Amino acid sequence: MTTWTLERAKNQLSEVVRRALAHEPQFVTRGGHDAVVVLAKEDYERLVAPSGILDFLRNSPLAAAMAAGELPEDAFERRRDLPRDVDF
Repeated sequence: MTTWTLERAKNQLSEVVRRALAHEPQFVTRGGHDAVVVLAKEDYERLVAPSGILDFLRNSPLAAAMAAGELPEDAFERRRDLPRDVDF
């Protein structure tokens, strides 16, 4: 991992991108503080993609709301109403 100042990263953007595309994250500082990380698109997509449907559902905002008790207990209960009469 390489750390660049913002000024140096701007002056050598091609090198920053080349290293990121080689799957080496590039850190850029601004004002002496960590600011951003430059990643290859493939690496970024791998980081944010769910690993499977089960993990996606477990980490969904709905699962978090249910765990926090923010939904009524009957939010997903099936209604027992009889269907209406329909003439064909």
